[in-house]
Amino acid sequence: MVYAASRMTEDELIEGCLVNDRRAQKELYDRYSRAMYTVAYRITNDFELANDVLQEAFLKVFRALGSFRREATLGAWIKTIVLRTALSKVRRQPNFEPLEEHAAEEAIDWGHRIDADYLERAIRELPEGYRMVFVLIEVEGYSHKEVADLMDISVGTSKSQLFYAKKRLRQALGKYMDR
Repeated sequence: MVYAASRMTEDELIEGCLVNDRRAQKELYDRYSRAMYTVAYRITNDFELANDVLQEAFLKVFRALGSFRREATLGAWIKTIVLRTALSKVRRQPNFEPLEEHAAEEAIDWGHRIDADYLERAIRELPEGYRMVFVLIEVEGYSHKEVADLMDISVGTSKSQLFYAKKRLRQALGKYMDR
């Protein structure tokens, strides 16, 4: 079956990919790759590693698409694969170190508007574990339990890393606000 490019529904995309329709595969990649690259980059903090994650994750997507149960949207399913692939790649990097556990959580009161570029830079400069937990919880909206499962850490470690990430961001952004 041949599908018209750029007009495929999610179901048509899936069915086309399952029969190895190259146009469907290209459209699926084109439709989701930019957002998934952003997710990969936020986790890895490295452009080349994020590209590797993206390519590896989409290979996994195409191989596993037959097992997609449609309990969530296709985008959410792909995002989970990208996140797990990124986390796995980061763990294999020689500088990944799990952090100690401290269960504490505190909301950040930013006070006033912060420059988005400065905030993005401050997040990228967080230590790896802090950054990954912060991005997964505060940017991507995962719960501590979900983050703990994804990263193979305890809920307490997730809470601790988020606490320390926010503390470091407050310090970094405090310098910005004092200008």
